[in-house]
Amino acid sequence: MASTSLEELILALGSLPGVGRKSAQRMALHLLERDQAGARRIADALNAALEKVKHCEQCRNFCDDDVCDICADAERDQATICVVETPADVIAVESSAAFRGRYFVLLGKLSPLDGYGPEQLGLDLLEQQLAERNTREIILATSATVEGDITAQYIADFAASRGVASSRLARGIPLGGELEFVDSGTLSRAMSGRQQLDKT
Repeated sequence: MASTSLEELILALGSLPGVGRKSAQRMALHLLERDQAGARRIADALNAALEKVKHCEQCRNFCDDDVCDICADAERDQATICVVETPADVIAVESSAAFRGRYFVLLGKLSPLDGYGPEQLGLDLLEQQLAERNTREIILATSATVEGDITAQYIADFAASRGVASSRLARGIPLGGELEFVDSGTLSRAMSGRQQLDKT
C-alpha cells in the first residue's frame, strides 16, 4: 500500500469488534475522502474519552467523575443492587426502564483459566458495600453461560452469608418468539423457570 498512515488507520479500525479488513478499509476511505470533519470529531471524542473516562468508585461503571450519576441519584432505590458484567449491560438495563436501584459492574466473570478471580471482579468492594449499606436484595444479571452462572452462584452465596437475598434474571423464550425457532437450552430453562398463572 502506498500510504503507511492509511494502512495504520485501517488496522486501527479493524481492531474494533465485528469490523473486518474490508469494512475497516471502507470506513478509512470514507473518512479521508468524504468526511474529514467527522474524522476529526471522532479523533477528538476518542482522545477526550481516553483522558476523562474512569470507573465509578462505588459501582465501577464508566463515568467522568469519581461517582457516576446513577450512584449519586438519591431518588434511586438504595437497598437493591443489580450486578452486571459490563458497562454495556448497565446501558441495556437502563434502556428497559424496569430497574430503579443501584448497579455493581464486575468488568468480567469468574474464570480462573483467564486470570479472573474475585479480586479482579471487585467483589471485595461489593462485600464492603453489603456490610456498610442496608442492602435488601442483589439482582444477579450475569450472562447465561457456565462462567456467568458460576459467578452468580458465588455472589449469591456470600450475599446469603450476610443476610442479603439474591435473585437471578429470568431467562427463556423471547417476546414474540416461536417455539420451533428456540434452541433447546433456552427452551429447557424456560420450562424449568415456568411461572404459575394467576387464577381469575
